[in-house]
Amino acid sequence: MNNFIYDIPTKVYFGEGQIAHLPELIRTCGKRVLLVYGGGSIKKSGLYDTIIGLLKENGIESQELSGVQSNPKIESVRQGIQIVREHQLDCVLAVGGGSTLDCSKAICAGVKYDGDPWELVLDRTKVKACLPLITILTMAATGSEMDNIAVISNPETQDKKGFSSYGMFPKFSILDPTYTYSVPALQTAAGTADIMSHIMESYFDQVRDASVQDGISEALLKTCIESAPVALKKPNDYQARANLMWAASLAINGLNSLGKNRAWTCHPLEHVLSAYYDITHGVGLAILTPRWMKHVLNEQTVDVFARFALHVWNVDPQLDCWAAAEEGIARLYEFFVSMGLPMTLREVGIDESRLEEMAEKAAESDFSRSFQPLTCEDILEIYRASL
Repeated sequence: MNNFIYDIPTKVYFGEGQIAHLPELIRTCGKRVLLVYGGGSIKKSGLYDTIIGLLKENGIESQELSGVQSNPKIESVRQGIQIVREHQLDCVLAVGGGSTLDCSKAICAGVKYDGDPWELVLDRTKVKACLPLITILTMAATGSEMDNIAVISNPETQDKKGFSSYGMFPKFSILDPTYTYSVPALQTAAGTADIMSHIMESYFDQVRDASVQDGISEALLKTCIESAPVALKKPNDYQARANLMWAASLAINGLNSLGKNRAWTCHPLEHVLSAYYDITHGVGLAILTPRWMKHVLNEQTVDVFARFALHVWNVDPQLDCWAAAEEGIARLYEFFVSMGLPMTLREVGIDESRLEEMAEKAAESDFSRSFQPLTCEDILEIYRASL
């Protein structure tokens, strides 16, 4: 196990009704806030009215940035920075899923930077200070409510990149599972695939002796496998939604990756797909992950895949390592299918015409520390197997 320092400054308010704390949390940062959200879902659910009411009742001034898209665009970040500066706002309140939260993190970092915020995405060392961020989560998926990573897209360059800085951790996050009741089935399924991918990015790792972390990962994966079908069948099941929401936070807040490389593999492969075709991130991960697993299954990796099969999917312990490993990969694929996710690139509008170009783009990432290092040729084979 590698050395590590664990420090998560985010204070989480978990459970139904925790939004009552919102005014006091904002007041620790100031009295003027930028409210960032996506489409109309928070208005349809009544959450928007609740927030505006709390702000007005407590004399908190607000400006708004709405319309943040999935795979958030750098232009939204620029717009948010402009609003904050124009109105001299004290903090940012992000209400929504991972896209809204990521956009808001980039705004918080960009406000304190004199240049264009895309420069921060390309070089995170340029982030020197950040505005305080408060989040209210409405979808369990990215874990952005408890990490310091923002993934931003630039349509002009067809890039989708993540960057991070300690100051980008949310100061406070309100996690109320009831706010996820209205999430559509496909988004719930895609969110679950994203959660599981975050966990597996740490679990399938060159570091093999982090037993505590791997045990946590297995428990989180089993939670997703048990809770997602319930949430899909009964959208208002509080316990299922609560378990998915907390699993999403723990999947990427560092707890299960301490002492490991967590050298992202499937995520950078998918980021290229959604940068080119703007597909749903979790859907892309569901399509790619089983194909990546089959591609990297070999003598050096079979032991981890066998453990994955035995400890997560409870396959027959009498199976040999190879049979168990293959069964575990098949079970994962079948689970994604059972949630109604598209499982081929063609189903989401991606054909072979740009696969080579995208493989070359993906190969710009460093896969040398990944579970199994990948070349451009490897990436292309994985893409082709996903068609």
